[in-house]
This record gives sequence, structure tokens and C-alpha cells, in this order.
Amino acid sequence: MPVEFIGMIGTRDVSEIRPPAGPVVDPDYTLRFARAHEEAGFDRILIGYGSSSPDGTQVAAYVAARTERLGLLVAHRPGFVAPTLAARTFATLDRFSGGRVAVHIITGGHDAEQRRDGDYLSKDDRYARTDEYLDIVKRVWTSTEPFDHEGRFYRLQDFFSEVKPVTEPRIPLYFGGSSQAAYRVGGKQADVFALWGEPLAGTAEQIASVRAAAAAAGRTEPPRFSVSFRPILGRTEEEAWDRAHRILDTINSRGAAGSFVGSRRPILPAGPDAQPQNTGSQRLLAAAAKGELHDRALWTPTASATGAAGNSTALVGTPETVAQALLDYVDIGVTTLLIRGYDPLEDAVDYGRELLPLVRAEVARRDAVRPAGAPVGAAR
Repeated sequence: MPVEFIGMIGTRDVSEIRPPAGPVVDPDYTLRFARAHEEAGFDRILIGYGSSSPDGTQVAAYVAARTERLGLLVAHRPGFVAPTLAARTFATLDRFSGGRVAVHIITGGHDAEQRRDGDYLSKDDRYARTDEYLDIVKRVWTSTEPFDHEGRFYRLQDFFSEVKPVTEPRIPLYFGGSSQAAYRVGGKQADVFALWGEPLAGTAEQIASVRAAAAAAGRTEPPRFSVSFRPILGRTEEEAWDRAHRILDTINSRGAAGSFVGSRRPILPAGPDAQPQNTGSQRLLAAAAKGELHDRALWTPTASATGAAGNSTALVGTPETVAQALLDYVDIGVTTLLIRGYDPLEDAVDYGRELLPLVRAEVARRDAVRPAGAPVGAAR
């Protein structure tokens, strides 16, 4: 099975090592950033969500009108607009983009971040709402007749949407989270379940948990899996590690400032012994506490330095080393790789030139020799 590569764009030049440059919405930079990914051969770009960030659907519409084939993965938090409106919005965007839209569902792991947008539900209630929300959204996209719905969070009568997605049978749903509630809801609802870059053993453990949740929900085919990393490349191993330590020094000097989805500092735990509220960040910090370097090239100090406020673990090495590290995750069942750099636009260009071709060539070679019906990773 061909591997899918996803990048990430923002509307201004900013990262953990780069202070914000230009206006919050910089159309020229946004377009350069998106086209760099398209030219680099990425399949999709993730457009993130934050309580202070520009609206992702508007960013996606702008990019779609000015690119040719690049897929759009729009992050979306259920609960702030009605599911019927969200479904029509994404179906309309899918129509105008020629079927290039996917939606990344983020239920929300921080109470304080949710409250910025006026959401005061508990985490368990947020996941219950997401489950009901996605039931409705899927029905809007696929129903050929008006329908009613009466649930815990939503009630509607005689609803029908004239606009349907181009994509059949519906728009793909990606889903992020690492808690038991996330496994349960994502295992039921997701087409692709997205994880942050943990060591191989922890990733395999999470994949098994999601597959078990999918089976418990009655699915005969589980979701596919995505893992995200921050590759740091060099022409030699020494050059890559020198760059990695310079990046870490800059992060430490700036604190955890900077992200692709806004210039506000992320919500970090208070006090030296405090833990972040979301399970994904807790897992990354636990991995970092066990050691700086894991498996072939997974480096965790960047997660520690930022409080694991997002996908923050790095893969460090030459393109060949990092390609093999990514393939190690393909071997355990990962089909989608989300990669973004600390020098965001420049790294996207480098990944397209030096990294993506290596991974794709090896996956294609394995597919060519894999026996029919054999699992991914069987041919090496």
C-alpha cells in the first residue's frame, strides 16, 4: 500500500524557533507554503485549529483555488457549530476543490483551551458529543432522504442537505487522541487514526488499542494509522545532530513560544511537577523521561522543552537514516506520515527533495515483492 505524506501549513512564518513574521494572515506566504508542499510531492496539508487562529475552512478554500492537486486536511473541533452546518460547509468545500477535502477531528484535550471558545463540557462529555456529532455529519453526507435525530447533545427534524461531497461515499475523517475515550470514539468513527510520534513499542500498543476499540464497535475493517514527527535532516549524521542541538538550544532560549496555528503561547502545565491535561502530551513526556534517543532515530528533548504541546518529537539523521526510521513505523502498520519542520517552508522543500522519494521508493519495492494478502511490512 502506498504511504501517504501529510505536511502542515500556517498563514504566517512562525515556529518554535522562529518568532512570528508578518501579519497573522499573510496570503502570499500562505500560498508559497502550500505550493512548496505541492511541488514537494506531499499528498495533503494539515490546516490546524486553535482558539485564536484563522478559520481553517477559509484557509483551505484559498489554497484550493490556487493549487492543482494538493489534498486539504482541515482540523475541526466538534461542538462550536451545528453538525449539519459543518457537514454542508465541508461538502461545499469538497465540491469547489474537486474532491480534495478531508477533515481532522480534534475533540480537545485542554479544558482551558476549550473554554476560550466557550465550551465548558468535561473531557468525557466532549468525546460523547463528538461521537454523536460524527454520526450526524456522516448521515448528512450520505443520506438521500430527510431525517430526524434526537440525542443527548443534538436534536433536529426533517433535515436534508442538497450538497453532497464529491468523494464517495463521503469525506474521509481523520481523528486525533491518545486517551481511552479517544480510542473508543476514533475506533468507531475514524478512517485514519492519528498519533504523535512515540517510540515504536508505544505506537504499536496504541495501534492495538484502537483496533480493539474498532472491533468492539462492530467494524470489520479498522482505521488506518498516521504518526507525526519533526524530522531534522543533515548531509551527514554529525551535521544533523549539530542542527538538532541548535534547534533545541533555540527552543530552550525562547521557551515554548510559537506554533503554526497562532502566536499565543500554548497552554502548559503549571509548576515543575505538573502534567499536561491531555494524554498524548503525557505519553510523549513519559517517553522523554525514559531517555533522549529511542529506536533508530527518535529524539525526545524537543518534546520536553515544549511541554509536548503538539507533535514535538524529532527524527534526526541523514535522509537515509530518517527514511529508514519512518519505514520502521510503516512496518508496524502505519500508512500515513505527517511531517513538519522547525524551519517550516524550507524544511518542506528539503523533505520533498531528499526524504519523500526514499520512503516512497522503498514502499513501492516492498509492495512489488509482497505476496498477495500479506500484511504491510512483510516484504523487506
